Amino acid sequence: MFFRKKTIDFESESLSTQTWRRFKRNKLSMLGLIIIIISCVISILGYLITPDRTPYANDQKPELHIINPGSSARFLIAKRNDPPASQNIFKIMLFGANDPYDAYTVHIYLFKKQYILLEEFTGNNPNKGTLTKLNIADVIYAVDSKAPIQYDSITGLLSFYEIGNSNKITRSVAELRKEIQEENIVRKNYLLGTDKLGRDLLSRLLIGTRISLSVGLVSVIISIFIGILLGAIAGYYRGKTDSLIMWLINVVWSIPTLLLVIAITLILGKGIIQVFIAVGLTMWVDVARIVRGQILSIREKEFVEAGRALGYKNMRIILRHILPNVMGPVVVMAASNFAAAILTESGLSFLGIGAQPPVPSWGEMISSHYGYILMDKAYLAFIPGIAIMLLVLSFMLVGNGLRDALDTRSLDDKPIVGGS
Repeated sequence: MFFRKKTIDFESESLSTQTWRRFKRNKLSMLGLIIIIISCVISILGYLITPDRTPYANDQKPELHIINPGSSARFLIAKRNDPPASQNIFKIMLFGANDPYDAYTVHIYLFKKQYILLEEFTGNNPNKGTLTKLNIADVIYAVDSKAPIQYDSITGLLSFYEIGNSNKITRSVAELRKEIQEENIVRKNYLLGTDKLGRDLLSRLLIGTRISLSVGLVSVIISIFIGILLGAIAGYYRGKTDSLIMWLINVVWSIPTLLLVIAITLILGKGIIQVFIAVGLTMWVDVARIVRGQILSIREKEFVEAGRALGYKNMRIILRHILPNVMGPVVVMAASNFAAAILTESGLSFLGIGAQPPVPSWGEMISSHYGYILMDKAYLAFIPGIAIMLLVLSFMLVGNGLRDALDTRSLDDKPIVGGS
């Protein structure tokens, strides 16, 4: 039996292929990449995978104030007497969906003629909840209030009209009761429990992933655009242009990042869009310094001189010949800035000047529940804190992996020559 050793033609491989092969060898960086991919999938699917599909996962149930993870509650869901709203899967995925049902937390319930009587759950002992009386037809159907529900006590039939349907509906009380017990009395599980306003913690945590990644993405795009533009101009033209841009860089560099972000946020106002702009406008300095340093070392290379000799315009030389050779360090810096943007947004939301309620930001979730750390409900603040830590750590690991993979001085990929 003959064994053939697998060989790799290093010289014929593209730079991207070599970089990916080196990156895959770093197990921690691959783990970070997997976590980032999972977070991106969660962000894209959004409300399609959250237990609470209402906008911002803001379905408040004060009676379910801070119930423990793994708990459940029983509900009676009653159809709202509103015209059906047109919703498609993309609108639900991006913006959520208004719940077509009113949900009543149920302690006990019983049927009486054409009505269902229930005592709403309060969590107290004894319960002493509000008593609610609903017509069983109005629970299942969106009944048109202009035409009253008619009940025949002899035959046990209910007659009524549904909104948007001109045909009269006639159902027996026994059938409606059975349908309510099978379809409208439901039990909802809360895997991570609820927050202090009775909202599903898991749903808000999942939607918070979208907020963090959105802030990171938009901020990195802004910082890279400004940083590459100013860094390339300073490094290529040098002279007074370089001095002016370096003066601006040093001024911005001397101001603490969080203080500058707070100042910009207060000028632009509170809100998630303002956070995007504020964080992006404070992160371009690092990118500009790196791009300027790289271009200063490349602008005297032979291929740049050849471009000038051929009469190419400066902008073409910068965009098509110089910048592609400096994008490696920029990509690494982008991963680092992504992590920093997530931390900055969380800090601003914690201080109350970032994403505003009811937007489910991880920083805002920590701010709302940090007082419970000293109690037996510390998980309310720890869970979003762990989410921030994992996502930031993942971007840092990916950045370190890219830095090592893009290091062309690495000798570990060179084939061994000679030997017996």
